[in-house]
Amino acid sequence: MASSRDSPRPEFAPEPAFKWVQPPNKDWKTGQKFDESGTSAIAAEWAKGASAGYQTFLPEKEKPQDIYRLMISGITPRPVAFVSSLAPDGTANLAPFSYFSMVCHNPPLVSVSFTHSRTRQKDSSVNIRQTKQFTVNIISEPWVEGANWTSTDAPVEVEEWIGSGLTKVESTFVKPHRVGESAFSMECELFSLQDISPPDDPDFVSGTLVLGHVKAIHVRKDIWVDDGKGIGMMDPVKFRAISRLGGLTFARVGEGFEIPRPVWSEVSEEVAKLKQK
Repeated sequence: MASSRDSPRPEFAPEPAFKWVQPPNKDWKTGQKFDESGTSAIAAEWAKGASAGYQTFLPEKEKPQDIYRLMISGITPRPVAFVSSLAPDGTANLAPFSYFSMVCHNPPLVSVSFTHSRTRQKDSSVNIRQTKQFTVNIISEPWVEGANWTSTDAPVEVEEWIGSGLTKVESTFVKPHRVGESAFSMECELFSLQDISPPDDPDFVSGTLVLGHVKAIHVRKDIWVDDGKGIGMMDPVKFRAISRLGGLTFARVGEGFEIPRPVWSEVSEEVAKLKQK
């Protein structure tokens, strides 16, 4: 049976894809089940699919590359850290990593994880370990091909900037450049670093977790919104940030919806009634 990925693909639509919509279950109430009883058509269809059952995988019984393929297809969408770093000799490195997240805002910390082969550690990881500085640049749709080009397995002495078509911009506090095309860039200093080894192979460093302390954030003025609340925020329509899914798949942000956080004083009575059932 052919999958959707085998079908002919339309041209990329240049207009922004993001738009605001209603949440999928806009009439949902506290404690209401997401089953086939009518919460919404999408919830009912989702619940119906669960009748197929579950397949369970135990990582210790599977090949690491198979677990990798499954996990990157399930932990989605993942933001991408476009990391710029410098080797001690001044060689510039640029590469995308989707094992990336915000960790804390006070102090402002981001995490980037690097996976290694037995023969070579990631250049970005080695550079950060030695120089303790890097920048993280968020990738947007209009220049994603250039960012993806830097994932090539180039020799350590080759600067990926050359083939990317992207622009070096001097940073304010750190030596590695930021990407001129990025609408949101962070200058980072190494906060902490943790090497990771498989339990059954402790001498092999299979990954490195880096926490970066954000020292400066650069945002493009035409994509930043001064909403009167603090220092403002990014406009998702104009930002056009990309994410990673499974395999070679990138994704653009499509529709967004707002769901207010429940206030305990407003829902506590409903919870009490549910407990009595």
